Amino acid sequence: EVQLVESGGGLVQAGGSLRLSCAASGFTFDDYAIGWFRQAPGKEREAVSYISNSDGSTYYAESVKGRFTISSDNAKNTVYLQMNSLEPEDTAVYYCAALNGVFFHGTLQTMRTRPGVYDYWGQGTQVTVSS
Repeated sequence: EVQLVESGGGLVQAGGSLRLSCAASGFTFDDYAIGWFRQAPGKEREAVSYISNSDGSTYYAESVKGRFTISSDNAKNTVYLQMNSLEPEDTAVYYCAALNGVFFHGTLQTMRTRPGVYDYWGQGTQVTVSS
């Protein structure tokens, strides 16, 4: 059974930090890229960050550059998103998703940020940043 399980969300004050985890099982972790997406009320789901488990390449949305850091622990089949200097605008449900590496390496960055191309999704974890 394929599973992606997010954890680490919660309520934090502006300027604070959270560390999200995405634990994967049921598929070959090393063959996939893992992305983090978020969706705020009334807005479309947007890519926040991704990491390739094969070559370590990463992507960050412009709005989170310098504040968020993605990392992967392949031994634990887990990807982390360290979120620092959180802002109220970061409030959203955060999802992790897995994208087959063959597709990942055969596409441009713009395609890799489209939610529709990802194969597996977690249930999401709520991040709320208060002012």
